[in-house]
Amino acid sequence: MLGSPTIDREERSRPTLRRSEYPNMADTTPNASQDPKTHDVLAAARKWLDSEGKVAMATVVGTWGSAPVRIGGQMVVAPDGQFEGSVSGGCVEGEVIAESEDILESGKPKTLTFGVADETAWQVGLPCGGQIKVFLERLDKSNGTELLERAIAARSNRRGLLVKTQLNDGRREIFDRDDTRADAEIAQRFESGESRLLEGPQGEVFLHAMVPPARILIIGATHIGQILAQLVQMAGHEVTVIDPRTAFAAETRFPGIKLDTEWPQDAIPRIGLDPYTAVVALAHVGHIDDEALKLAMRSDCFYVGALGSQRNHSKRKERLKAAGFSDEEIGRIHSPIGLNIGAHSPPEIAISIMAELVLKLRGPHNYRPVARS
Repeated sequence: MLGSPTIDREERSRPTLRRSEYPNMADTTPNASQDPKTHDVLAAARKWLDSEGKVAMATVVGTWGSAPVRIGGQMVVAPDGQFEGSVSGGCVEGEVIAESEDILESGKPKTLTFGVADETAWQVGLPCGGQIKVFLERLDKSNGTELLERAIAARSNRRGLLVKTQLNDGRREIFDRDDTRADAEIAQRFESGESRLLEGPQGEVFLHAMVPPARILIIGATHIGQILAQLVQMAGHEVTVIDPRTAFAAETRFPGIKLDTEWPQDAIPRIGLDPYTAVVALAHVGHIDDEALKLAMRSDCFYVGALGSQRNHSKRKERLKAAGFSDEEIGRIHSPIGLNIGAHSPPEIAISIMAELVLKLRGPHNYRPVARS
């Protein structure tokens, strides 16, 4: 067994991990080339729970300093030592697996705190050391089946799920996005998609926001759209470019980007709009942009934006009012689009749009929209 981690509840101390002291740590380093769709923590947990009757689930609940796995990242360990997922860049997985043996036997949850030395951090791709706090619990058929089934279903239908866990004893509450029991803090976790560790009357409480990735629908395969699609992809979000003009929506212009050459009124209903989807109209052609905006305004997508000057947007508003849309619905459209960073060129405008998308996704914040003539 590797050096024991700190278990907060028992107040045991532990030395800082150094890879040179534990050569077997390299065996647990996640393979960066693995396909995340294939290496699915929830699916693996559900499979092993069915076949083995129990699994150990490790969840990152806190990080300080460098952290290759964000808060909410998970790793599941089967009774035979198989595992899927990651809680670090490979420097603590070995110890989590070892600790899982006790968890699977006793069923008593633990909160583990790992210190990562600078030497180890460099070897796993971190710029410096830090700390990782991991909650480790046993899931069995009595307490894990419903959780995993609901989490997988919420991911599939892109509605999201929030799991509230009392870390001292593992007591858990599950909230759907529209749950009437949810307070303002839980609602904010759904909106931002960010998990959070809180201090409650009975100790630490972890709010795990299990939400789908943000999906950006770019309407119009334009120059700005080319750059924005790349930025969205680099930020780790899903992106689809929709444009019926096949000369514009060509793979040679959008390498590696998902393209849809149907009209927006046909493509968008098929793809679907949800609270984690944004619609960005960049075609600058009324009969293309307007059809996308009509669908987006009456959906629950988190962002609706349209390229154009204030004069062009005034004309757009007249067209939409004539089509039966209210001032409140039209008011959802961010136009002129993008944060006011003084952008002029297509790359700069794409950056300003990306910044506004991130702000809207992670907000709420106060900001001033860009004004362009």
